[in-house]
Amino acid sequence: MSSPELDHVRGVWQRMQGNSPIYDFLLSDVEIISARKGAVTARLALAKNHVNSRGTIHGAVSAALADWSGASIDIHVTYIGTANVGETIEIEAIANKVGRSIAFTTLRIYKLVEGQQGPMIATASHTKYISQQKKE
Repeated sequence: MSSPELDHVRGVWQRMQGNSPIYDFLLSDVEIISARKGAVTARLALAKNHVNSRGTIHGAVSAALADWSGASIDIHVTYIGTANVGETIEIEAIANKVGRSIAFTTLRIYKLVEGQQGPMIATASHTKYISQQKKE
């Protein structure tokens, strides 16, 4: 079911695609599944380009998921578990506070088990710079 927030987030995501080779390589298959004011949930099926030499999610993918939404001032990722190539992860992103030029966000990444949230894979906090559109 669609909502204005979901349509907005999907539109932003579509406009961002093609603007960064690294995000295109790692995140082009991210599917935005829900959005409400201050929160987004997405899913990603892990492919070979998402995993390390052991076939489990690479830490850089978790960090890129936290980082893609803006210019980073500070980013911190805690790796708790793992997921394998072929499995799907669910990403929950929350905007804790959005100011004039800085936003504070948190991210939780879970492995999906039978279509439901399973074990947590990582958490992240992200402080990012945001540019405001000038009002004319």
